[in-house]
Amino acid sequence: MEPRDSWAALAAGGVAGVCVDLILFPLDTVKTRLQSPQGFRKAGGFRGIYAGVPSTAIGSFPNAAAFFITYENVKSMLPHGSSSYLAPATHMVLSQVACLIRVPSEVVKQRAQVSPSSSTLRILSHTLYHEGIQGLYRGYKSTVLREIPFSLVQFPLWESLKDLWSWKQGHVVDSWQSAVCGAFAGGFAAAVTTPLDVAKTRIMLAKAGSSNASGNVLAALGGIWRTQGLSGLFAGVVPRMAAISLGGFIFLGTYEKTRQLLL
Repeated sequence: MEPRDSWAALAAGGVAGVCVDLILFPLDTVKTRLQSPQGFRKAGGFRGIYAGVPSTAIGSFPNAAAFFITYENVKSMLPHGSSSYLAPATHMVLSQVACLIRVPSEVVKQRAQVSPSSSTLRILSHTLYHEGIQGLYRGYKSTVLREIPFSLVQFPLWESLKDLWSWKQGHVVDSWQSAVCGAFAGGFAAAVTTPLDVAKTRIMLAKAGSSNASGNVLAALGGIWRTQGLSGLFAGVVPRMAAISLGGFIFLGTYEKTRQLLL
């Protein structure tokens, strides 16, 4: 990629990421509180719906920017026409890189979301004091394990929906049609991977020394199943689907528009 294209991808990805995360933050807070072990009401209900937003504001730009600059560079190196079938594998690798930036801000954000009376800075200092840097990466493995099946469902479904729509209308889908397909694919992938997202939330919120603090995803899933059953495994599925579907639409639109303006 040309340096100008790289900078445009970096800036556009960062701006798009910040827009999505801030606009849809209330939905994310509701989802986190529904998934928390203390339950929605005790976690804050609808009070302090923007608790933890400073962590998201700080972590969102570098996370999205790093993902897109890497994605665009990798895509430019792939053989022509291979990007679609290599997209899931590419996305899985990039997700692991992005998680290095995302997880610390996600840990602080989720702990603030279920403790709206505590400031983001206080939660950050408390985590570092009692758990060290390792505490900020609590849930790294569970986050990656959530992203892998999500990508394997989302990208092939997105491509299939676009191909079907193109075949039905007799020409390649427009950008807004691609975004609609992406929203449906993202929403479906979000629904089927919700149990992994619940496990990730429980691990990130677990107190040091508790069973979930070990980061064992299977143990976390087993514990949720024994205590809450199927409803516990799919806690927060509606706001999660809504956030990812709307987020995909906003993200793609903002990214493309910002990149066009910069170029």
